[in-house]
Amino acid sequence: MKTTKLARKLILLSTGILMTSLLWAQKASPAATATGKIKDATITINYSSPSVKGRPIWGTSLVPYDKVWRAGANEATIFETDKDIKVEGKTLPAGKYSLYMYVTENKDWTIIFNSQTGQWGITRAGETTEDPAKDVLRVNVKPVKSASFNERLVYNIGGKGFSLSWENLEVPVSVK
Repeated sequence: MKTTKLARKLILLSTGILMTSLLWAQKASPAATATGKIKDATITINYSSPSVKGRPIWGTSLVPYDKVWRAGANEATIFETDKDIKVEGKTLPAGKYSLYMYVTENKDWTIIFNSQTGQWGITRAGETTEDPAKDVLRVNVKPVKSASFNERLVYNIGGKGFSLSWENLEVPVSVK
């Protein structure tokens, strides 16, 4: 009789641990990677991909206007290039960078490549972890209305550059 009770307790404990592990593994904003070639440079963007979930996105607490945003969710988005490239006409040396964006309502956005990597994307106070003293490059781009609705934030890399698409907006960035 004692073995049966012990076995039941172990099964319940094991089931609880398994369920907890599965819940932790299913992030609301899962990790994603975009990889591609632009001329002879290999570009990789590692980010977390949040969903719209019926929420307003731009100009809200999710992505406020006139503030630096971590360009994804969870950890700071990482942009990596194995060769020097020209981003919007300015040189970005080969390397690994945290990618941030300064978001505005009716003006150009600023794309920020920052040398500090490996940090969480925001502080406990909700501000980004971008340290302007470690910015390597800042370029301005014009967001446009996307051709279709994008439930999940996604980065795409193509022959002319990369883009972020989310909700009804696309942010194209020219790379040569």
